[in-house]
Amino acid sequence: MFFDEAKIHVQAGDGGRGCISFRREKYVPMGGPNGGNGGGGGDVYVVANRHLNTLLSFKRQRHFKAKRGGHGLGKDMQGKRGEHCLIQVPPGTVVRDDETGELIADLVEVGQRVLAAKGGRGGRGNHVFVTSTNQAPRIAEKGEPGQERWIRLEMKLIADVGIIGMPNAGKSTLLAAVSAARPKIADYPFTTLQPNLGVVEVDNRVMVMADIPGLIEGAHTGAGLGHQFLRHVERTRVLIHLLDGNSEQPLDDMQKINSELEIYKTILSRKPQIVVLNKLDLTHCRERWPEIKREVESQGLQILAISGVTGEGVQELLRQVAKLLDTLPEEVPIIEEMVVFRPHEEDENTFEIEERDGDFYVFGKKIERIAAMTEWSIEENVDRFQRILLATGVWEALEEAGIQPDDTVYIGDTELQWQ
Repeated sequence: MFFDEAKIHVQAGDGGRGCISFRREKYVPMGGPNGGNGGGGGDVYVVANRHLNTLLSFKRQRHFKAKRGGHGLGKDMQGKRGEHCLIQVPPGTVVRDDETGELIADLVEVGQRVLAAKGGRGGRGNHVFVTSTNQAPRIAEKGEPGQERWIRLEMKLIADVGIIGMPNAGKSTLLAAVSAARPKIADYPFTTLQPNLGVVEVDNRVMVMADIPGLIEGAHTGAGLGHQFLRHVERTRVLIHLLDGNSEQPLDDMQKINSELEIYKTILSRKPQIVVLNKLDLTHCRERWPEIKREVESQGLQILAISGVTGEGVQELLRQVAKLLDTLPEEVPIIEEMVVFRPHEEDENTFEIEERDGDFYVFGKKIERIAAMTEWSIEENVDRFQRILLATGVWEALEEAGIQPDDTVYIGDTELQWQ
């Protein structure tokens, strides 16, 4: 299973409840309302953390929730803002809405953060509802529910060097030989099911190298490890194109991989490559080396030969890689699109009414929020909501739709009986 992609559920904190309270002091027998507002719910943020390089932790935890806001108190005391929830991910993580696939953010820089779910606003206390005709309102709101949704995390590996090649070409063996990385290695295709990172040092030059999962023909359509493979290639600066010396047609393998890179994204095929024949420790591979070298050089390319098992030629390869990296300009991280939070631009006052099997459903951002924040156990709150239905036109629209006494009305998650 790949751990460069994860689906998680994020839920922001609900707003705190507003308070109904009145001044009760020794010499103020008829004090006015002083119920404070509830605090806003905590937000959920996704943050790029330099100390992470995998999404593996999301296999164990998929649900993340921010704290709710504190309730309002008397003496106009406002509730405390809910604590935010920070979800740590590796740099190079793309955040998308799981339902729509819409890009939320492309986190390429350490410390960069994006708002994934916004906390609900706090309910208002009764001091807010004072009017000239109602000096002692017993009205207060519940907190607004926090936003919640499923989001998808896609990690695009950020490394200096990516080792590409057909399955079983020896990519993991090479990485293990040149770094402290200890990838799983076995003699069958697709041993590597997630990219392995290694820090490589040669001649006091440090670089990050990635063993990227193997590619097969048709990967641009998603075949094999397909898009997961190609996603990681995008952000490497130099590619080591490792040819399997044990393959019947190593040059055909190279052409197939380059073709897949070209079809998926042209920019991938233009990345600098160092072509390397691996497995010189095998007799028949060493015998074929001069012929393969001539054929590659006839195409205007340079090629090296190594053995990832014995280490032959590996140091020369690393020096060539370091030299090539030093000649390349610093890359500006490619950001697909930076969208911190993009609410739908719609008039909050608009609403729609649907009838289903004799029940009536009211849809509208503002009216649903008011219903969710209404404390139905207090009669004054119910009266206020009815006045809002009249003022917004919802009442008239329901009557035009044919609603009758005792019919059920659903407004968001609120179920009401028409009277």
